[in-house]
Amino acid sequence: MFEPIDLYCERTSSAFWAEPVNALTNVLFLVSAWFIWRRAKKMEAVSSGVWLLLVLMCAIGIGSFLFHTFAITWARWVDVLPILFFQLLYAWLYCREIARIHFTYALAILLAYCVAAFVGRQFPHVLNGSLIYAPAMVFLVVLGIYHLATRRMERYIVLTATGVFFVALISRTVDTAVCPHFLLGTHFMWHVCNALVLYLMMRGLL
Repeated sequence: MFEPIDLYCERTSSAFWAEPVNALTNVLFLVSAWFIWRRAKKMEAVSSGVWLLLVLMCAIGIGSFLFHTFAITWARWVDVLPILFFQLLYAWLYCREIARIHFTYALAILLAYCVAAFVGRQFPHVLNGSLIYAPAMVFLVVLGIYHLATRRMERYIVLTATGVFFVALISRTVDTAVCPHFLLGTHFMWHVCNALVLYLMMRGLL
């Protein structure tokens, strides 16, 4: 649990503050959560599900900060688990409360999502480890099309989030490839874009 992990271009040593930009950009997840909380409160839509998603948004920022500072095995789990939980809870709430999908079918979607993510995790060197997020990309495309076709308010917002997530995936994937030419790398854009993705997705849910 305490093995050092060096995955990103910005890290050049095992020091706590070796990835300052990768670490500090995680504050944007907290900013996104704050704006969504204000919006949900104004709309009187602060349900238990929305509260839990807001907590997970904060946990994503904190977990990623810990990973990009400590950079050891336990911190990596603190980083990835809130991301997975947010994805599953968001998919469940949208399927059940917005799309009104039957419990059985919604559960099947979540199980298929988990299996696909697990398979992607078996190939950590493909696309610089970004293959695990391929199911999220597919889900967002399908969800974006559904949201466009059925929602009257902010119907393009999920497709917009999908486009931003695509940019985020590219940033995460090319981080080590651009390292010889840009010492900071591009992983920090993964955080910047995903903070915006979560904000847009939450607006779509609200």
